[in-house]
Amino acid sequence: MSIWWSLHLRREAASVPLARRLLIGTMETAGVDPDISYDLSVALSEACANAVEHGGDTACGGPGSEAYRVTAYLDGEKCRIEVADAGPGFPAASAGRSRPPIRPAHSDAENGRGLCLIEELADHVHIGNKPGRGGAVVSFDKVLKWREDAAPLMAV
Repeated sequence: MSIWWSLHLRREAASVPLARRLLIGTMETAGVDPDISYDLSVALSEACANAVEHGGDTACGGPGSEAYRVTAYLDGEKCRIEVADAGPGFPAASAGRSRPPIRPAHSDAENGRGLCLIEELADHVHIGNKPGRGGAVVSFDKVLKWREDAAPLMAV
């Protein structure tokens, strides 16, 4: 079975639950275990919230800076999600690294936990910048488990 979808969303807070509900509905229909669905939906919410908050270039103000893209693939035993924006991207890193290391936020901080949560909830995470055009890309995947009461959705 293979399912994929892509959304082009405005950088508004209301877009985050829309993407989350679509992902949860897709995984529920496909027969994915609810715990896996929940983990991926929280990770997606964090990635979308980052795109909404940081994903625009206020200096340019062009139409691309007001949107971001979410793509999800359920393919066989894995779900892969990518969130890409048109913002300034991640700061350049030193020593040949593609980005600076993610540091956990202080316990009393009101923000700064999103990327750490994504890394905890997903099996593999890639965080970097789009080549050329600018913008950040956060992609992550997780091995799927299936509900015991339902067989996985199969292609016909």
